[in-house]
Amino acid sequence: MQIFEQVESQVRSYCRNWPTVFTTAKGSRITDEQGRSYVDFFAGAGSLNYGHNHPALKEALLAYLSEDNVVHTLDTYSAAKRRFLESFRDLVLAPRNLDYKVQFPGPAGNNAVEAALKLARKYTGRETVVSFTNGFHGMTLGALAVTGNSMKRGGAGVPLNNAATMPFDNYMDGRTPDFLWLRSLLEDPGSGLDRPAAVIVETVQGEGGINVASAEWLRGLEAVCREHGLLFIVDDIQMGCGRTGPFFSFERAGIRPDIVTLSKSLSGMGLPFALTLMKPHLDVWEPGEHNGTFRGFAPAFVTATAALETFWRDDDLTASVDDRADWLDGELRGIAAAHPELGIDTRGRGLARGLVFDDPAHAGQVCQEAFANGLLMETSGAADEVVKLLPPLTTTRDDFEEGIGIVREAVATVAKEAEAGVAA
Repeated sequence: MQIFEQVESQVRSYCRNWPTVFTTAKGSRITDEQGRSYVDFFAGAGSLNYGHNHPALKEALLAYLSEDNVVHTLDTYSAAKRRFLESFRDLVLAPRNLDYKVQFPGPAGNNAVEAALKLARKYTGRETVVSFTNGFHGMTLGALAVTGNSMKRGGAGVPLNNAATMPFDNYMDGRTPDFLWLRSLLEDPGSGLDRPAAVIVETVQGEGGINVASAEWLRGLEAVCREHGLLFIVDDIQMGCGRTGPFFSFERAGIRPDIVTLSKSLSGMGLPFALTLMKPHLDVWEPGEHNGTFRGFAPAFVTATAALETFWRDDDLTASVDDRADWLDGELRGIAAAHPELGIDTRGRGLARGLVFDDPAHAGQVCQEAFANGLLMETSGAADEVVKLLPPLTTTRDDFEEGIGIVREAVATVAKEAEAGVAA
């Protein structure tokens, strides 16, 4: 692996925790060049909700490419784009009675967030955007300004302005009524808070530590936005496309955001693809006012359409996620209860789950022990105190049980090492 050390930038990160060369993957398993197979509870940081190389998606892509169909289109019209828009309208928007215009802002989630922030500011004529503690929205400057993590923010090298941070649900452990601080600042002319253009929120904070916002809290946030004329943006980049059960993570809360950002599993196969959805009256862009060279990546249109037509013609996937989520929650609670000395808690919704450790070092040790035994997971949270599980939604019961067995053994090993360390 010397070539990586010699040529690739020091900024690389995941490879430092998983020091092997991956070659092939299928379903919820990925194999390295030594022939070792790993259960994947990482799923491309949530970009592979339907697993690796799903046959229906792969076949659609290979057929499209084999016929010399157009690949790069910018925002010109194409048959692939038309079919995607028709499927997205008919299978996602119409059944949910959602009326959104669709913008292709560029290929990654941060492009969708940047477009959302720019649009909110353009439409309202205001600059400040309210974000929330431990939120994560991307690594470009606008997205970083509404991101909480100090290490990531520190990489900007310039002031990150025009944002105001408010406490996420239960940030104060229930000691302060929801939105008291935000309402007070909005209503007090002496608060120093310029009237915001919008708020941006994740319903479940993935990178922030699998922090789950309750439906009541989300409805309260929407009410504050309506009361004070703020646009309501939901960042559904990691938690959308079925991760929490329904296609959109906000559906069961009964809210209707003004703007929604999607990416990650939208293409279904890990191909770069992002959308910014907006209520029609907000579509005030001038032609070309926000653009990007790769906002018309036709292969991603093809695989995204195949994903919609394979998984979202009915509610079967949602029901399956709900069932597997209940099982996974029970297994993780059992692991936590078996090791009270580690101070483990559980969090999550759907198939976004976390084991929270009192000592952040234990979370990293569990992930390293799991990797050594054939399981991929990552840590998240402000101090990397959470073992984060994002298995593909299509993971088989056998792979789930194998993966959870590895988690169980990894936690037990870390507990023994911690006890030995105390005794020494």
